[in-house]
Amino acid sequence: MRVDSSAETGGIGVAQVQVAVRVKLRWLFREQLADDYGIDAHIEVVEDQAATGKLLAVQIKSGQSFFRKPADGGWWFYPKAEHIQYWKDHSLPVVIVLYRPDTQLCHWQLVTDSTLIATRAGGWKILVPQGHVLDETAAEPLREAAAGDSYVLRVRELQLARPWMTMLAEGNRLVIDIEEWPNKTAGRGAITLGIDKEDGQSPTPLANWWFLAGLYDYEDTIPALFAWASVGLHEETYDDAEYDQYKEECLFEDNEGFRMYRESYQEWRSGRQWPRFRPYADDYGGEVEYWRLELTLNDLGRAFLLVDSFAKDGHWQLIERTGQK
Repeated sequence: MRVDSSAETGGIGVAQVQVAVRVKLRWLFREQLADDYGIDAHIEVVEDQAATGKLLAVQIKSGQSFFRKPADGGWWFYPKAEHIQYWKDHSLPVVIVLYRPDTQLCHWQLVTDSTLIATRAGGWKILVPQGHVLDETAAEPLREAAAGDSYVLRVRELQLARPWMTMLAEGNRLVIDIEEWPNKTAGRGAITLGIDKEDGQSPTPLANWWFLAGLYDYEDTIPALFAWASVGLHEETYDDAEYDQYKEECLFEDNEGFRMYRESYQEWRSGRQWPRFRPYADDYGGEVEYWRLELTLNDLGRAFLLVDSFAKDGHWQLIERTGQK
């Protein structure tokens, strides 16, 4: 089977941008796993080891071809016409990042009315300056671009989550899988949002990102990431984990080889009190803990979908999984 060289080059570019964001800026990087329509990833600003909710949308291009003709202290990038209006209407500030293989540097530029320049042929071009390297020097200008008043930021977060809210309203089950390193002072974890198709298989991933809770508990910080949904345990996962623990503690064999339980599952379970939020398993002697939480659309999510629907076409009816309007 032949490897698609363009796809491979694009994948390398995304990986290099992720490294620059995670290592140089020490911010969060979330690749868009589904069709991106001109946006490959989101970057979230981190301050004092805590996620801020201040986001940037990123279009990533990789390859030496983008750097063949230097001009005006940088390189001209010619975006697709269909992306221009999408970027202008986007709820987040948009950043173009070009990855240069021969230097292994990522160069960036914000998409604004002042950086977008019309060409004589009727298209558009953006100058990506050579001095705009995606490293520590980019922190302040990108932080300023991502900033906004709290009202705008919160609305942006809801707009970004609109597809996920719609999935819930249509009857899909969305789950959050978390791998947490509990002994890390930054509260570091890896989060994957996915669809549970209830087919006995692992959830289908929709998005993933690193998460830093700082000194705060996951019980407080995880729901804050999904303000439009109620967050609870994924019942099937925790029921299975608890039953496995019950068998490990209570199942034994007598002298004649008969397998017996010291007490019933109901008796065993009634004697235990678990916190509302908790991991269902761990590994490496407790170095990594695994969580699976489920999202259900809450009042805020339902209200936002109604407002969003009205803003689009003047209608505000919402059909949820029950089929009721």
